[in-house]
Amino acid sequence: MNEDALGEALRALAHPDRRAFVRACTHGERSAGDLAEVSTLSLPSVSEHLKVLRKSGLLVLDRRGRNWMYSTDTARLAAVSEAVAALGGPDGT
Repeated sequence: MNEDALGEALRALAHPDRRAFVRACTHGERSAGDLAEVSTLSLPSVSEHLKVLRKSGLLVLDRRGRNWMYSTDTARLAAVSEAVAALGGPDGT
């Protein structure tokens, strides 16, 4: 994962509601309405946060019949996790 993509993903994950949306989507596809229920944000605010997560590649939007469903990009999440782990621990490893 390049530095720009990692930075964008980490900025996207910096907001607690966005982290909650990603966590919710790791358990299966969710609609924007479903995701609004895991936060106290208005639906327009939820939509803006979901846009940030889509742009960072952490969430994917797919059409399911009449509904639009969000899911995690597990490969992208794994790449972010590996990149953060590669930064090393407190002893510099």
